[in-house]
Amino acid sequence: MSVIESILLAIIEGLTEFLPVSSTGHIIIGSSLMGISTHPFTKVFTVAIQLGAILSVVVLYWRKFLQSLDFYFKLAFAFIPAAIIGFLLDDYIDALLERVDVVGVMLIIGGVIFLFIDKIFEPNEKNLDQRITYPVALKIGFFQCLAMVPGVSRSAATIIGGLTQKLNKKTAAEFSFFLAVPTMFAATLYKMFSFYKNGYTFSVHEINLLFIGNVVAFIVALVAIKSFIAFLTKHGFKVFGYYRIIVGLVILILYYLGVDLAIV
Repeated sequence: MSVIESILLAIIEGLTEFLPVSSTGHIIIGSSLMGISTHPFTKVFTVAIQLGAILSVVVLYWRKFLQSLDFYFKLAFAFIPAAIIGFLLDDYIDALLERVDVVGVMLIIGGVIFLFIDKIFEPNEKNLDQRITYPVALKIGFFQCLAMVPGVSRSAATIIGGLTQKLNKKTAAEFSFFLAVPTMFAATLYKMFSFYKNGYTFSVHEINLLFIGNVVAFIVALVAIKSFIAFLTKHGFKVFGYYRIIVGLVILILYYLGVDLAIV
């Protein structure tokens, strides 16, 4: 992997990790077009640079993270379902991650849902009670488990989960960002430990690429999160629905044409 390729993948990660468009689908396309999707370091890299993206949430919402212990307890409640199910179904989830066609199909299904979601949950925008209780946090956590199917998008699943609990778009999206911190941090550490346990070591060049990737992912994610909230509040989800459908169709067309797409 070159420095330019590491920067491009980090930009993709930073742009798509917190948007409801599936970062997995975009990483597939990006790494495949660059011809590095099957390289062992690519998988390590795309996992490790999630830490940079996570840090952007903490920096943007640092006051929230210093507010109270109650905030952390609610995040823990929301994190529990994914932690348990992810541990129990780890092998099955890894098998699903080999299915590029699943990614394409789930992108399209999610896209169709987003075409109608603004209308369905329109009354939420008038709901003055935006408190996230422990039961609400736990229910959103169960929705997050849907993102274990590649192509669903963790952000999409948790935002929809929040909307079903009568949260407005802004509150649902922000809680999705907060929940990403423990979820992605735990997943990243687990995957990195797995690589280490299997004997993977980094060269000096790869360490430099990881540093560059995390910095770029952090900066891009900062911009993406702030822009997403502003866009979502004003325009809603429909444009993301059309975008997901297009990306899903591109993946499926390439897949059935025999183009070598690999989930990293």
